[in-house]
Amino acid sequence: MNDDPNPGRFIELVKRFFNRFFKKPDNREEFIEQIHEAEEHSVLNADAVSMMEGILQISDLAVRDIMVPRARMDCIEVETSIDDILDFVTEIAHSRFPVIKGKKDNVIGIILAKDLLSILHRDEDIHRDEESIRGLMRPAVLVPESKKLNAMLRDFRIKRNHMAIVVDEYGGISGLITIEDVLEQIVGDIEDEHDTDEEKDNILEIPAQLNRFRVRAGTSLDQFNNFFSTKFNSDAVETIGGYVTDHLGHVPRRGEKTEIDNIAFEIQRADARRVYQLVIDIEKFSPAREIKDNKAITYLNGES
Repeated sequence: MNDDPNPGRFIELVKRFFNRFFKKPDNREEFIEQIHEAEEHSVLNADAVSMMEGILQISDLAVRDIMVPRARMDCIEVETSIDDILDFVTEIAHSRFPVIKGKKDNVIGIILAKDLLSILHRDEDIHRDEESIRGLMRPAVLVPESKKLNAMLRDFRIKRNHMAIVVDEYGGISGLITIEDVLEQIVGDIEDEHDTDEEKDNILEIPAQLNRFRVRAGTSLDQFNNFFSTKFNSDAVETIGGYVTDHLGHVPRRGEKTEIDNIAFEIQRADARRVYQLVIDIEKFSPAREIKDNKAITYLNGES
């Protein structure tokens, strides 16, 4: 039995199913309406509908939309001692790390945490130098920011690779993307025992897109207000995802857009029960607004 996921084949089978039992949709919007109609009639459950929408959406999203920005990349400097690398990998607890030489713009390879396990069995007297880490490195796969997520997922599967380094049009490093990042667009958050909900990752500026940010739906209203100098307040909800949902009056779908106090919100990730991630555009909020040191500073009436 082949358990290798094939989103393209899966969605084709779903389309055939609906073509057989429902009116053939003229466009994707009608198809989405039909799968929601099937959910209402208990033909499909909420999780199945959410995954179908996710599969459809990844063809619209590009790598730049979901990548981990360069500033947030956890990298290993090739000149670092093996013992320090082992300590770092144990602390961060990722399964893969970009290896750099000098700066994050110079990624020279990828190292897997499991490949470092062999070092733990070496005699303590054996000298551990940079050649040891170089011998464990794997080639870094480079992809452009504009690559579509469906193509990225196909490449991950075909090449049996789980991490790629994202480059901009000038060849500079923009960030990284993993197969987990892409799959989460389909199935929702994939959390493991090492995942944490640190506030510092709740609001991230989208590289090369001025005044646009990715925001976790679970971000508290207090943190959102402090970052963007807004005054959102509610007795009914505590998070920005709940605030947007309450504003709309229903659980929003992926791709749905709304505007609150001149801030544009777009639902980037959601299922039938809740919102996971939003993209916001603050360009309309204030023409005098600027972003500095990861905090939004508003200058109004000459005051800062």
